[in-house]
Amino acid sequence: MKKIGVLTSGGDSPGMNPAIRAVVRKAIYHNLEVYGIYGGYTGLISGNIKKLELGSVGDIIQRGGTMLQSARCPEFKTKEGQQKGIEQLKAHGIEGLVVIGGDGSYMGAKALTEHGFPCVGVPGTIDNDIPGTELTIGFDTALNTVIDSLDKIRDTATSHERTFVIEVMGRNAGDLALWAGLAGGAETILIPEEGYDMDDIVDKLRKGHERGKKHSIIVVAEGVCSGVEFGKQVEEATNFDTRVSVLGHIQRGGSPTAADRVLASRLGARAVELLIEGKGGRAVGIEKNQLVDYDIIEALGREHTLDLDLYKLSMELSI
Repeated sequence: MKKIGVLTSGGDSPGMNPAIRAVVRKAIYHNLEVYGIYGGYTGLISGNIKKLELGSVGDIIQRGGTMLQSARCPEFKTKEGQQKGIEQLKAHGIEGLVVIGGDGSYMGAKALTEHGFPCVGVPGTIDNDIPGTELTIGFDTALNTVIDSLDKIRDTATSHERTFVIEVMGRNAGDLALWAGLAGGAETILIPEEGYDMDDIVDKLRKGHERGKKHSIIVVAEGVCSGVEFGKQVEEATNFDTRVSVLGHIQRGGSPTAADRVLASRLGARAVELLIEGKGGRAVGIEKNQLVDYDIIEALGREHTLDLDLYKLSMELSI
């Protein structure tokens, strides 16, 4: 293999740039040419492809987002779109592809794999919802962004003796809400993986109020319900002064943490090694701090699992 490509797809996440940097520099170290595909699968179909040098990825390790940009691409879900992408790869002499992104990005890599084109997936999403890896690139940074917001909101919640409902991202996974709620000392955490009883929540809020508690923080994963609507329900049921903060896309931005930079560097470099070894159709991940790789088609058939022991602990500590 002499030429490889790299693209980022789907929602951006902090740490994608360090991953791109690792792919480019690891490949050049092994005397490979690297081509950046700009704009995800949309850029692949249109041929927005440029050769990358060492300097192309200089001074990006600390930057959030993705220098290659990203986009959704419904056309690539069709066989015609996939064939256009393969034709562009062949036209540029690209023999293997590193795809950095979430499950939608992996679906694109899976399609290319089924067409016989070697791809390696690198998990980049703040949702931490990719099977086969304990952590995804961007999760730690987003988590710290949420915790910083929770700490600030707690200050004003205390000052005004209010109940605050904080809606966080995560799509259909509760990892971000659970970890942030536990680390931020939230009284209640709502995640898609577990149901909730409104009467129990109201009872906890009232008991806290009766013993002199000045404020309460409720973290709601977007996959459960609207934070705004839930806040209205809480206020109607308790008659407590309630405010809602929807953190939104602030969670996807910002300079990646050291943990995300190291994780991205390790996973990006390993993806290149797999292509050099002639192993396409793989996805990389980390388990017990060790790098792993697995069949990308098989991985997409698994379900993401959340550590419910953490959820149990959060309930025990928020009495």
